[in-house]
Amino acid sequence: MNSQDRIALEPGQCGGKPCIRGVRITVDDVLEYLASGMSAQAIMDTLPDLTQEDLRACLAFAADRERKLVAAIDP
Repeated sequence: MNSQDRIALEPGQCGGKPCIRGVRITVDDVLEYLASGMSAQAIMDTLPDLTQEDLRACLAFAADRERKLVAAIDP
C-alpha cells in the first residue's frame, strides 16, 4: 500500500503532524488507539470518517518511517 495516497503531511494542518487526508485525524491518534487494544471496528465506530484502508495506510506510514529511521541510524 502506498500510504502517500491517504496520508498528508502539511505544515499548516494538524500541527504539522501526518494525518489522514480529508478528515484531519492524525496518524498518531490512530496508532495510539491500536496500541491501546482497540479493534479496527471500534476505531471506525468512534471515528466514523475512517475506513479500513485509512487504518492500513496509518500502519504502512508507520512501518515506512521505521524503515527510514533504521536505515538512517545503521547505514
